[in-house]
Amino acid sequence: MRAVHFGAGNIGRGFIGAVLQDSGYFVTFADVNQGLIDQLIKARKYSLIELGVIENRTTYKNFQVLHSSTQESNLIEEIGKADVITASVGANILPYIAPAIAKGIQARMSEKPLVIMACENAINATDILQDKVLELLGEMPQRVYFANTAVDRIVPMQPPETEPNVIAESFCEWVIDTSKLDGIDLKISAATMVDDLEPFIERKLYTVNTAHLTIAYMGQRHGHKTISSALTDPIVRDVTARVMEETSMALVTKHGLEANQHAEYVRLTLLRLANPALDDQVERVGRQPIRKLSRYERLIGPAALLAEYGEEPTALLEVVDAALSFVNNDDPEVAILAAKLASLSSEEFVEEICGIGPDHVMFEQLRSRIAMRQGTLSHK
Repeated sequence: MRAVHFGAGNIGRGFIGAVLQDSGYFVTFADVNQGLIDQLIKARKYSLIELGVIENRTTYKNFQVLHSSTQESNLIEEIGKADVITASVGANILPYIAPAIAKGIQARMSEKPLVIMACENAINATDILQDKVLELLGEMPQRVYFANTAVDRIVPMQPPETEPNVIAESFCEWVIDTSKLDGIDLKISAATMVDDLEPFIERKLYTVNTAHLTIAYMGQRHGHKTISSALTDPIVRDVTARVMEETSMALVTKHGLEANQHAEYVRLTLLRLANPALDDQVERVGRQPIRKLSRYERLIGPAALLAEYGEEPTALLEVVDAALSFVNNDDPEVAILAAKLASLSSEEFVEEICGIGPDHVMFEQLRSRIAMRQGTLSHK
């Protein structure tokens, strides 16, 4: 079995690529980071160090690595032979890898099925990739399938000189929507196959990612540099606990989750985030605030749901307010967000950035919060 994985970074090597190799796939990593590519070629192996109750090290050799641009012909050839294509490049990068995938599909001589999956922290990210590939091809060939996924593994900021090895937590979850796969057995042993992905995507996004982001934004607001440091602050812990109460109410109501089981999922999530071995910088966790403030992302998504169920998302909107003052001089989205906050009216900001229209039950509450933040900035 052969797989092509776009993105040889920490998630690529430390999660998706590792799981595929564990399942017997030969993996071709495609990336543009020449330094990392050179390291992997020279070493011809890398180790995944999993941090759990005990440290576990696994060495992987069943792979090759190609430069996505300078070795495109080789990449297209590998796509032509692949059983599976996966990606962990960031949802906004997916359209840029679509041309190589489209060319690889056109080059396929085999009639065996090809399954394509975007493994990103975004709802239905594979749909983004599918739409772009279809646009390029005009018509999708038979036996090419796209499957949405939900993925969960914390891979912290790596210590210096770690590459090509990668450090990650021992926990991982890869859930694959099989509803459009026509019965294909992917033979990925560690993945969970389901025919309704939405509960898993939203449970993960609105619990793990929302909690992590809450700790980052509230932590920075109260002077903390790292997630572990922020979690020593009772104010940050209190806001995080209240946010989890709000997202839990929304998720249990929408998806009919068993309340006690979900409470245990929340408890284990907070334990994972508090693991000092997985510490991370709040600046890194909080980056790309415009994307994270969008309609179906980790703050506005659950807040809107809660409002629709007749409850006020007080804690979630407190984190939205913290997101508006997030500082990261290396993140272009921070500067763009600040410019939008200064130039748009509160009504325009809520519609353009958060995707909430005037007819939504949360519109006025969110608009008021934005207006208050704009008023604070104008008096500085």
